[in-house]
Amino acid sequence: MAAKLGACFTCLATLGACLTPVEPVLTPKARPAALRPAPIQVAQATSEKSAALRSYLTSVQSSQLTQGLLRQDGGGPDTPFSAEMLARNFKQIVFYNEYGGAAQGVSGKLRRWDAPVPVRGLFRPLCAPVTTCARHAGCEGLYAKRLARAAGHPISANSGGASRANFLVFFVSEDDRAATVNQIATRLPGITQANLTAVRDLSRDIYCAVAAYATGPDRSTYTAAVAVIRSENPDLLRLSCIHEELAQGLGLANDSPAARPSIFNDDDEFALLTDHDEVLLKMLYDDRLKSGNDPA
Repeated sequence: MAAKLGACFTCLATLGACLTPVEPVLTPKARPAALRPAPIQVAQATSEKSAALRSYLTSVQSSQLTQGLLRQDGGGPDTPFSAEMLARNFKQIVFYNEYGGAAQGVSGKLRRWDAPVPVRGLFRPLCAPVTTCARHAGCEGLYAKRLARAAGHPISANSGGASRANFLVFFVSEDDRAATVNQIATRLPGITQANLTAVRDLSRDIYCAVAAYATGPDRSTYTAAVAVIRSENPDLLRLSCIHEELAQGLGLANDSPAARPSIFNDDDEFALLTDHDEVLLKMLYDDRLKSGNDPA
């Protein structure tokens, strides 16, 4: 198997993530530790806590843009990458966990979806402003098509309701997040309030998060995913959350400081999926790899 996968990595690089309890693979997007934006005051027609969080996240986005972060150009002459870099980044992002394994240097199995992935965006009345949420609903559908093309796997924006989707994306505020996630996400087979804790109870510095679940007999084959994106996020942060969490919920679960140009890097240099990231997704869903493969 080692020789087979080694050869496969070389080949793929040139083409430039059940049992009870169900443990999710969590991939949150958080404010970089070095960033300390100054608080600003903005009046909002929501709770005081939600309004304060919206002001805070607006200042986070402003600070990042001032520092040249949240790039939307996908990289360029300043961010070249080679086949060797792709192979290295693929191994780190696919076979390690952002929370748990990677921090301890322990690799896991290749995890991905085998079945089609219907994605459903869910917006609550407290999503403010409503026009912004509606605009991102359309973006979610277009992005699902882009992910499907890159992966060569059926991924679609499902308009038939949450009951017909297995990847739920919640756009929720601080005021309604817990109740909404508890009520709707638990309709997914094998998902309970207990294993939703990581995406439901977000700390202030987490903009968004996704948890992917393997609820069948194979721990390496995803069957459900739940992403939570704060509606308090300003436009670009919200859009970057859509790009990162949907892609990570497909199996690109880890972040790496060496990945560039990439959204799978905690430095927030890039806001949107890059060409480098599309190649990683193509590699992940290549038929020569299977769910459960080891890294070597």
